[in-house]
Amino acid sequence: MELSEQEQVRRQSLQTMRDMGINPYPADEYVVTGYSTDIKAGFVDEGEGKWHTGDAVRIAGRLMSKRIMGKASFIEVQDSKGRIQVYVSRDDIQAPVAEGEEPTTVEQQMYNVVFKKLLDIGDFIGIEGFVFRTQMGEISIHAKQLTVLSKSIRPLPIVKYKDGVAYDGFNDPEQRYRQRYVDLVVNEGVKDTFLKRATIIRTMRQVFDEAGYTEVETPILQQIAGGASARPFITHHNTLDVDMYLRIATELYLKRLIVGGFEGVYEIGRNFRNEGMDRSHNPEFTCMELYVQYKDYNWMMSFTEQLLERIAIAVNGTTKVMIGDHEVDFKAPYRRLPILEAIQEKTGYDLSTMSEDEIRPIAKKLGVEDTEKMGKGKLIDEIFGETCEGTFIQPTFITDYPVEMSPLTKMHRSKPGLTERFELMVNGKELANAYSELNDPIDQYNRFVDQMKLAQKGDDEAMVIDHDFVRALEYGMPPTSGIGIGIDRLAILMTGQPTIQEVLLFPTMKPEV
Repeated sequence: MELSEQEQVRRQSLQTMRDMGINPYPADEYVVTGYSTDIKAGFVDEGEGKWHTGDAVRIAGRLMSKRIMGKASFIEVQDSKGRIQVYVSRDDIQAPVAEGEEPTTVEQQMYNVVFKKLLDIGDFIGIEGFVFRTQMGEISIHAKQLTVLSKSIRPLPIVKYKDGVAYDGFNDPEQRYRQRYVDLVVNEGVKDTFLKRATIIRTMRQVFDEAGYTEVETPILQQIAGGASARPFITHHNTLDVDMYLRIATELYLKRLIVGGFEGVYEIGRNFRNEGMDRSHNPEFTCMELYVQYKDYNWMMSFTEQLLERIAIAVNGTTKVMIGDHEVDFKAPYRRLPILEAIQEKTGYDLSTMSEDEIRPIAKKLGVEDTEKMGKGKLIDEIFGETCEGTFIQPTFITDYPVEMSPLTKMHRSKPGLTERFELMVNGKELANAYSELNDPIDQYNRFVDQMKLAQKGDDEAMVIDHDFVRALEYGMPPTSGIGIGIDRLAILMTGQPTIQEVLLFPTMKPEV
């Protein structure tokens, strides 16, 4: 491996430290007593405050900048919460050395580490000292002791500014996603996005737990990929000598648990779909699914509004979020609009009484391709996606889907041919999908049979018959409402990011050449 000049210099510094008896990768625990942002937020010169001038503190973090000026130096340390300035003086950090003798102990040689430039940007160090305010008014730490905690032998791509312009930034998206560990260190705001994502999931759990629902785990490896219309990833189990699938949804296993007597169950976990990749799709993604007995899709709409309003406030302190040029307000209630009315509203076509053969030429006229392989439900779905979906910016429940589009959904109680299903549209994309769940085992079996017919017509996303799930329904499932919410898309919305890659720590990438 050919090393750059900077890498060679850093490795030489590493060896010099070792020759001096300094372990650049010590195993000892380093006890931290303060964090950068907490120190700066809690500092007061006089009066009540957690931090005052002279208070002792120990921090640890990554060295991000240094300015050596004779016997003094100003460095900047970045810990897990932010950055803080540290003042380092030769007289403070070098232990006494007898006249005429050379420094030999680690404490005596720390001056050489700092002022003979053995420390590099990116090194992890520990600082023990006291808090003070500089003459320029900056809250800082006066170092009394410095400890090397980990040597960095590859230089960070530190951004340099000149006349307000950033140079040498780590901005290439492919590099950022491949080397997220670097992206998190050098690009301001990236870590905040993932802290907000964690808040989304934590708040969601709090809401469900407060309601008395139980978090569960269901199989990722499945013999039948069910619960959604999607192409699965296929793998092979050597011991059983059978092909298996990475799950595309958690739905059918969670509903088995409702059959088993749980009041409400939810799972937050990875699903896998062997489909396209773009700005809003990744082949593995995080989804939350919730199922509650004795509820219907009307109740679920109201519950979802309250859930998202609470998440928005927890993440951003307000129900309003700027997403690109749009301000989206998650405050309840949201508009509720049947899908066929939405299509008529946007296109002028009333599809409610049309047959599959009547809808097909309209679909072609509206830009839908390869209509010959599609049934009526798929045609309506594609027309909605082509002409309507992107127009709903504010949260909108699209309701009452045709039965052909909803093989796991209860028939509508008053609208023949339709089902009690909704999808939540936000900023032109689907965020959630929910039903009054189908619990009639005979109807469910016939719906699976209809799906198999679609598969024979060439629909590679059609479901297969899950006989065990039908058997579970035959034992009896109470009236139930269920919902799935895409966590990645929710994170995009709540953080105002433009793509799914920005809210995935490690998005799927092509292999490096």
